[in-house]
Parts: sequence; C-alpha cells; structure tokens
Amino acid sequence: MSLLCCVDVGSTFTKAALVDTGSGELVATGSHRTTVGTDVLHGLDAAVAATGRAPDGLLVCSSAGGGLRLAVVGYERLVTAQAGHRVGLSAGSRVVHVAAGRLDRAGLAELRAARPDVVLLVGGTDGGDAETITHNATRLASARWRVPTVLAGNADCREQLAALLSGAGVPVVAVDNVLPAIGVLDPGPARAAIRQVFLQHVIGGKRLSRGPRFASLVRAATPDAVLSGVELLASRTAEDLLVVDVGGATTDVYSVLTPDAEQLAGVRDEVAGVLWAARTVEGDLGMRWSAPGVVAAAALEKIISPDEAQALEQAAAARAEHPGYVADDGTERAVDQRLAELAVTVALRRHARGEAVVAGGPRRGGRDLRAVRTAIGSGGVLRHSPPQVAQAVLGAGLGDTAGGWALPRAARTVVDVSYILAAAGLLSVEHPDAAAALLAAELG
Repeated sequence: MSLLCCVDVGSTFTKAALVDTGSGELVATGSHRTTVGTDVLHGLDAAVAATGRAPDGLLVCSSAGGGLRLAVVGYERLVTAQAGHRVGLSAGSRVVHVAAGRLDRAGLAELRAARPDVVLLVGGTDGGDAETITHNATRLASARWRVPTVLAGNADCREQLAALLSGAGVPVVAVDNVLPAIGVLDPGPARAAIRQVFLQHVIGGKRLSRGPRFASLVRAATPDAVLSGVELLASRTAEDLLVVDVGGATTDVYSVLTPDAEQLAGVRDEVAGVLWAARTVEGDLGMRWSAPGVVAAAALEKIISPDEAQALEQAAAARAEHPGYVADDGTERAVDQRLAELAVTVALRRHARGEAVVAGGPRRGGRDLRAVRTAIGSGGVLRHSPPQVAQAVLGAGLGDTAGGWALPRAARTVVDVSYILAAAGLLSVEHPDAAAALLAAELG
C-alpha cells in the first residue's frame, strides 16, 4: 500500500486527505487552521498529522495568501481580452484586471495598481493583428516590468516579442495563442504556463514560508486542482457536471458541459471561443471576508428585500471583520445558511448568464446548464452543516426560477463532505485511476 497525502492549503483552513494510490480508497482526513501569520508549513504539518498516519509522499495545492492574481492584457475587449479572461479563470487564477487595446501611461498605471502576480499578454489571431500586442509588449519592456508574463498571442510575432521582453528583464514564457482563430479557444498551453509561473515565481514570492520546502511541495493553485478533479469526474461519468464551492472570500462555480449540435452551432456567435470546462470566480461573494458583498449583490439582484438586507448587513460586516468567526448558536448558524444560499444563487446566476456586452445589452460566455446531471456543493459551510441544510443551500440556487437562466432539468445534488475534488485533481496527473476511484467512492 502506498499512501499519498493530498493537502489543500486554503485561505482559512488546511485540509489533508490520505489516499491509497493502489485502490483510490480515502484512508483518513485531517485539517488545521492555515498558519499564514507564522509559516504555512506549521498548519500543513499539523493537518497531515491529524490524519493519524505517516504518508509516503505529499501533493499540495494552495490558495493561501490570496491565491493567484492574474491580469489580462489583450487586443479587443470582446475578443482576445475576453478569451484571455476565460483562460485565466480556468487556470485557477483570480482575474484582477483586464485591459484591452494599446496600453498608455494611464493603462500601465492601472495595471500596476491591480498588483497582479502574473500577466497574460494576448492579442490577435494567428496571422491577424500584430500591432497591438507588439505595442503592449514594447510598453512593458520599456517600463521595467518585472511581473512574470505569459505571452500567448499572435504566433507570427511570438518569438520576436519573447526576445524583446526577455532582453528587457521581464520573466516571460511564450506559448501557443489562446485564440488562434476567431471562435477557437485553446486554453491548454496558456493554462499550463500559468501553472508553471505560479509554481516558480508566485508561491515563493508570497513569503508564506521561510524555507524552500513549501514551494517544492506545491503542484498547483487550488482552483486549478479542483477543475482538474471536476474534469476527470466528468470524463469518467460522461455527464454534465456543476460544482459550487462557497469559500470565505470567494464563491467559485465550475461546470463541464458536453455540447450538443445546437450548442455547437451557436459557437460561431462566440467570437472569443467557448470553454466546455470552465470556472467563474465571484470575488465579492464569500462567507467571511466578502460577506458584505453577498448582501449587496443579493439586494442588487432583488433576491432579498430592503428589510432583510438591512437585517443581514450588521452580521455580514461582523464576519468580514473577524474572518475566523465560527457560528456557535442556532441564530448565527441560520445567518450563515442564509448568506450561503444567497452566495450560491448569485454565483450561479452570473456563471450561467455570462457577461453583458454593454450595460443592459446581450450577454456572452453564459453556460447552458440544462443537461447537468450532478450538482456538487463544496466549502466549509456545506461540509460542516447537517445534510438538510446543505441541500437547502444548493436547492436555493438550483431552484432559482427568477434568475434569467435555464435551470438543470434533472440534477442530483451531493456535497463533497470529505473535500476530495482538490485531492483528485492533484492525483490525476500521475495516478488517474486512483483519482477516479476516489471520486466514484466519495461522490457516487
């Protein structure tokens, strides 16, 4: 028996899952509060110890210290910049800034102010416009830019611009175009490069640990690992899947869809391309740091009345001020449940409806979730709640008939109570059969 411990170092808690790589059996789990204030290895080692067994090896993903902050610089907001945005989300990053067109002095200042960990520089289809991406690369090179940059634009000028950036001291990785042709989205090379940059530059740069050990253990950003787990589960079940992960700072929604003929025909209208495995991040929706955003967003969506919003505002503000707070009585647990219901509902609306092209106008990038057969809930508020509460939280979003999106027709709901999606994603690279067996056993 070979035991690997898959560890997610989260923003609040570090979770460990001990897995037999031969059978895929979940042998034990453990957790500990993430020790960002001292050294994240303290919490990591404590979570591993809490499993009660000594593992033969460790696989780690991390979203501690705010995770991976990505900025996208593209050619046209509704085409290459939008394509880069979608690819960035699929790579496990939080997109903190999107710039379109030629960077000027003000645009460069806005880019710096966003404090990205990585820049995804895109622009032009292969053989298409090269002027904008060349201008933007030149601007970054002359600005003494030192933030790691992934160059994933027009192939015709890739080598030239990579040499320009590298010669100016910009850490750069050049890969295939994220949008090689209109309507054709190729996320794989850029996603892999963003992961590489995250591991080489970002983990150590966040000063989460004093020595090199932590950086040597981390294999991926947590959302990237989760999406890998979701993709594996979808491939083994041959079903459309939906995952909602309610965290302290963000609510992430993942979906893996199998397009039918009607959907494929509609792709030609999506000039920025379509990702059939996609993720959206709602940075204003969370159970602690972003709790006030949940109330504000729910009020804007007219899900709650002004009276309920006013009643929730004080509780949400208290949670944001004390993110380590644990609800310890029935009244406070009911508040947590309501905040979770609202976060799930708003996050699903945004994921399924897509982004507005212009205010009040048509939307792009929406997700048709009608064929979803399994909806999975994750996050501490669901894992640590009684089953009926967790089902009520998920049901609030899945039964949202006023949301302006097509609901799943016949989805079963399940909660990732052992938090194994990230573990399965970590295992999937070298132990795909064990990862699949783990998913089947724990999520049916």
